[in-house]
Amino acid sequence: MSTSRPHATIVRRLLLVLIAATGWVSTVAAHEVRPAFLEIRESAPGTFDVTWKVPARGEYRLSLHARLPAGCRGAPTHGNFVGDAFVERWQARCPDGLVGRTISIEGLSATRTDVLARLERADGTTQTVRLTPEQTSFVVQAAPSALEVSKTYFVLGVEHILLGVDHLLFVLGLLFLVGNWKQLVGTVTAFTVAHSITLAGATLGWVHAPQAPIEATIALSVMFVAAEILHRAQGRGGLAASAPWLVAFVFGLLHGFGFSGALREVGLPEQDIPLALLFFNVGVEVGQLLFIAAVVLVLSTLTRLLRRPGHTEHGPWHSEALVRVPVAYVIGSIAAFWTVQRVVGFWG
Repeated sequence: MSTSRPHATIVRRLLLVLIAATGWVSTVAAHEVRPAFLEIRESAPGTFDVTWKVPARGEYRLSLHARLPAGCRGAPTHGNFVGDAFVERWQARCPDGLVGRTISIEGLSATRTDVLARLERADGTTQTVRLTPEQTSFVVQAAPSALEVSKTYFVLGVEHILLGVDHLLFVLGLLFLVGNWKQLVGTVTAFTVAHSITLAGATLGWVHAPQAPIEATIALSVMFVAAEILHRAQGRGGLAASAPWLVAFVFGLLHGFGFSGALREVGLPEQDIPLALLFFNVGVEVGQLLFIAAVVLVLSTLTRLLRRPGHTEHGPWHSEALVRVPVAYVIGSIAAFWTVQRVVGFWG
């Protein structure tokens, strides 16, 4: 009795955390706030075409405003709600140009979102920066350095994977299916190789796939691994349990198309496409490894807390069924919600 009571307490707390996580992730899915996007294209010396896209929900938009340097003439006269964004376009005249001058986002410091700003010069070179509530402005450079390009796209890659809850839940499901460190390394490697192939191919325009069906299929892939976790807990073997690397590779191809969507929104610097693509992918991998390390640490802790006297565990993924089964139901429920939401949005 003394052993079961602590276990029961831990399980109750774990279930409460999982229920809270389900609500939180559902809220994130239902009220996702994407970064704002500022694009400035130099169409002629001193003339710039500006596109300003602000996250919106229904008829509500974030109160963010792009501010060009003093002396620039031209401002948005109207905007339109397009999907989940409010879009404004206008032409600005800056007789002194923009090099060495500051562009800022008014109202950004009062939000929790980021802004991706992309400036394309007349010669095709670009400068891409990420603005945050802590850094609300940037200075236009004459030409981007390789270090700046690498840093910007590396950070974008890390953020994209860590904010992509569907990708993370898929990886989490795979972790519950592997049986040892060798399988873990093989599975993660297969997922990495697969999504790197389609990420590069889709970004460079070699392969094409409609984004809405891809997003719905990604949600289905999460449901699949959740079902496989339950099958394994019930002693029913399946493809994911016997060959998780194969499942990771096949579905990794789909997730690569999802990753490419972020790059299509931001664009790639024409003069540094290989460098930007490389560091975005490196950022995705670093973010994925950070997530895996955090999950392994949490599972190791839970395994120690739930370990029965005289029972020996052989790895952090060999979590008790009391952990594995509730997690599988949470992952599956969230994925089912996403699937319905995305299919309805696709057909709507």
